[in-house]
Amino acid sequence: MKIERITMDTFELIKDTLAHNLDIDPNTVTVNSTLDSLGIDSLDMVELICDIEDKLNIEFGEPEGLKTIGDIINYIDTLPSARA
Repeated sequence: MKIERITMDTFELIKDTLAHNLDIDPNTVTVNSTLDSLGIDSLDMVELICDIEDKLNIEFGEPEGLKTIGDIINYIDTLPSARA
């Protein structure tokens, strides 16, 4: 499966943000990593979303059902401003 560049860029940004904000080793993060397995609680998720919004100049809105890093990437990549 070919992974688009924007998806890889988004993945790297998320890994870097997790490492910086939550001291999560970026080498342990995969697209299939669940938020629970990474120890990300609801407060951490809010912080992560705020940082991603600032870095990508996007608005998350009210996403539901985000359980994995891949879910977050897919959601971000569907936002029109993420492709601008």
